[in-house]
Amino acid sequence: MASFVFPFEFADDVPVRGRVELEPPAPFENARGAGLFRRGTLHVEGHPELEFVLYHSRATAAFMYLRETRPDPMLLELVGLSPDECARQPLLRLPGQLCLGAERSELVAAALKDVVGASAIGQTIARCRQQNVAVFPIAREGLKYRVAEAIHDAYGCYCDEIVLDAHHVFDRTVPLYNRKVEMTLFKDKDLDSLQKQNISVAFIADSISSGLVMREVIDRVKERFQRLERVEVVSPLATIRGLSRIARAGCTRGTKVRLHVFETLLNALPPDHYYSAHFPVPELHIRPDLASEYRAWWGRDDAGHHLADTACAGYGWSEAFYSPRKQIQMINEQLQSRHGLAIADVVRRSMR
Repeated sequence: MASFVFPFEFADDVPVRGRVELEPPAPFENARGAGLFRRGTLHVEGHPELEFVLYHSRATAAFMYLRETRPDPMLLELVGLSPDECARQPLLRLPGQLCLGAERSELVAAALKDVVGASAIGQTIARCRQQNVAVFPIAREGLKYRVAEAIHDAYGCYCDEIVLDAHHVFDRTVPLYNRKVEMTLFKDKDLDSLQKQNISVAFIADSISSGLVMREVIDRVKERFQRLERVEVVSPLATIRGLSRIARAGCTRGTKVRLHVFETLLNALPPDHYYSAHFPVPELHIRPDLASEYRAWWGRDDAGHHLADTACAGYGWSEAFYSPRKQIQMINEQLQSRHGLAIADVVRRSMR
């Protein structure tokens, strides 16, 4: 029984209407500690429903909301602050967007161990032998999640790992998005025909913005692994728009598809629907208090607009892992164009 229903409607290549249904959060425990998970269903009118599970742990919260950290001179230099400005701050509260590079990789790997060790995925693994499970990380971001390592850590399975490269390329003929998906790498040659036939469960790792890439990848994996029964998509960041596209694409036909997401679903923002912000709806968050603190940290601009409602509070996706300077540049460009601010300005005022 859903405890909360969130209706949505937006224009894509066709009008899209639907709703998100969320059950109450429930606790999980594993060898790493405890957390909360929350089952949900996304319904798009005229299409099969799509299952997802939200997760909360200390690591997922630090990734999605705020974290406390000692002032790091090198990070401060990237942001545009001098060490002297934070000299009297034993700890800084910073948003997940400023957990960058190697530090971000360590945090998301810790969070994925929490998620993979929770009961929802454990029930899937328990029905399989290790040769029935394969992990498909999508380059670039999905490679950082270390899903195969998390499965081994939680369940001892040695599963095959097949790296994919699927990314956007510009195409003005595609309505609204002006981009299509190009797949240039599918590293499945290590597996022979029998080994491919043994694969019944696929874990696909990547975040979801528009859903264009994930829709294409699910279809390609199903084509090459024809005895696939279940797809578990591990997607720390996922938007309602992206999940709606997957539901509309018919990817679930003949195969059970479920998504695993940190904390909450996001709002893909125009004009390109690439940047994404938290919805300012407490009931969409497992921990509304953490969402409220995050929103307060970002604050407002001089015109009274909430920064957390715009693209500056979105994510750099792969850039945050691979190019910290590009991530800061992207945040600053969005902040400047929408609010006349820089990320250094927001960090400074958070210390007052």
